[in-house]
Amino acid sequence: MSFVHLHNHTEYSLLDGITRIEELPVKCKAYGMPAVAMTDHGTLAGSLKFYKACKSVGIKPIIGCEVYFAENRKLAAKDELDESYYHLILLAQNEQGLKNLFRINSQAFQDGFYRKG
Repeated sequence: MSFVHLHNHTEYSLLDGITRIEELPVKCKAYGMPAVAMTDHGTLAGSLKFYKACKSVGIKPIIGCEVYFAENRKLAAKDELDESYYHLILLAQNEQGLKNLFRINSQAFQDGFYRKG
């Protein structure tokens, strides 16, 4: 049986990521992992670099994102979030899932910003 990390932050997760994309797949390969996921906070900016780094060492890249979900959030009142928000890990299962993830992430950058109190 093999183990796969499905929740990792890279240097693209500001204030939370210390792992360098170039190093992550190399270490995972050394430990015999067949795949690894990248789930940075609110961004997919490192996904192409991550994909290429994983492919270069022969492990499966799983692209994901740690998003924030706020139940009672109103787009008209972006700065009035009632402090109840949740982290949610989204992983792309296939090409369609990756397209959906890019769409969701793009929409969040346009409409979904809020400030953390």
